[in-house]
Order: sequence, then structure tokens, then C-alpha cells
Amino acid sequence: MPTKRNATTLPRCSKQPWQLEEARTRPFAIDINVSNFYAMDMTIPTRFSDPARPPRRMRPLKAFAHFRKLVADKEDTAQVFHMTECLPNKAYVDQVRAFCDSPQAKALMVSESSLPVLLDDHETLLLLPEDSVAHAYVAFMRREGLSAAGLVAESERAGRARFDDQLQWFHDRLRDTHDLVHVLTGYGRDALGEQCALAFSSGQYHALTDRIIAWAGAFELWRQVHRDAPVFSAVRQAQQQGAAADPIYAQSIRELLAEPLEAARARMGIGAPIAYGRAHQFYRKRGIDPYKFLAAAA
Repeated sequence: MPTKRNATTLPRCSKQPWQLEEARTRPFAIDINVSNFYAMDMTIPTRFSDPARPPRRMRPLKAFAHFRKLVADKEDTAQVFHMTECLPNKAYVDQVRAFCDSPQAKALMVSESSLPVLLDDHETLLLLPEDSVAHAYVAFMRREGLSAAGLVAESERAGRARFDDQLQWFHDRLRDTHDLVHVLTGYGRDALGEQCALAFSSGQYHALTDRIIAWAGAFELWRQVHRDAPVFSAVRQAQQQGAAADPIYAQSIRELLAEPLEAARARMGIGAPIAYGRAHQFYRKRGIDPYKFLAAAA
């Protein structure tokens, strides 16, 4: 379940998120040979949406059934992909189309057509400086026993059809950078941390599924664990800070990984997870381990 953040709203910028990226110069780069990261035979998508994509319709009851399965087992992330299929969102598609039409996205489709190989090459990433995003990412993934390939496998287990278009490239990019959201924001993989990571992401793009899971998950925590805990303010802060920060999906992930973690957070405008930390303090003062909510609820 996701975490909470402060309700303080950060100022918005009038430019489109990817225009901010084009306007900057970056002093960091991976100085190692990364050509092997893109050795896979990847096709650069030229059309936004494959005509073979079937039309989707809103199915809220089926989405709720998938959500209940996710609540029962938060590791069953295939349910998130099922929910997405049940909750089509025109605003999201319009936002993705605008991004994919940008020069920044066109360049990323060529240089970062696929991310899992890059993200799972831990030994190469650890050649970067110790204060880099890469080191923090590898530490997080090893501590949690995760891999980018594992998330790909979960999405495949959901049985979703794949298409040769820019929408698919963008969907894959969001999936592959999910754990980077945890690293950059400071949200853990506890129940509240997962909700906050999703809320942050829903602020970055019009992700109806992520937003619903984040708030519904916060309600489950409020209902099952402790009703005085500030879970809703944490999720609200995460969503607001996600909306105010530069979008992670628009970054060059190779360059981001080489950047010092604190410098990357400052450059992208990612605030500290203050409300999330307060919620953890609230639980611990009452003898509740935030990473063992099920035991506390029982």
C-alpha cells in the first residue's frame, strides 16, 4: 500500500514537463560502455497507437474485484495491470500522445528503447559513484529481492496483448521505472510506501488506476490498522509532489542513474516524504511495525 505525504502544494511550472528537460544541460553522464544495454533487437515505434488495439470500455466493478485481490496479496502486481485494462482514461492517452510527439521522447525511443537490461546490470551500475542514483537503486533492489525483469514477468503474467506502437513503449517505461520512483522519493515498500509511490506517479501523469489504488489502499490502512494515523495526508502530499516534480518518465534514465541522488532530487523538485515519515513515527510509537501491517491488523 502507498505512503503519505504532506498536503503542502508545490508550485507548478507553466512549461510542459518534457520542455523543462530540453531546456537543461546535464553535467552528469555514464562514462562507461553502455552499448551492451541496447544490444537487444528493439524496433523503434513510429505510430502512436496500433490499429489492432481493441477499444476499451470502463468496467469499474471488474476493476474493484482486481483491487480486492491486490489488497489480499500486495505482491500480486498483475492485478494492477488488469485494473488498468478496466479503467480507460482519455486524459492519460492525450498526455502520452503529447509527450511522444516531443523531441525529448523521440530521442528516448532511440536511446532507451528498453530499460530492463540497463536496470538489471547491477555490476555495471555499481561502477558509478557511490552517491549516485545507481548505487541507491541497486541497494534498494537487492535489499527487496527485486529485479526489473521480474516486473516484466508480472506484466506478462497478466496476459495483456502487446502492440508495436508508442503507447506500448510508454507503458513499458512507466512499468520499468516504478522502483526508481521508490528510490527517488524515499518511499519504502511497506503498505503505506507503496500507496504513496502510486500517488506520486498518479500526480506525474493522468493515471486513473494508480490514483484509485493509492486512495483505496489508504482507506484500507485507515480502516484496518489505526484510524488516527495520518495516512490520507501522506497520500495527498505524495500526489501533490508528484504533480509538481519533473516527470521521471521524461528523464534520460542512463544520465539519471549517474547523477548524485540528492542532486537529482533537487533538480527534479522531488520533496522530502515528510507526511510518510510522520505516519511511520505514529505507528512505531504505538508498537506497530509499518512493514508488518497484517500482523497488526490481525
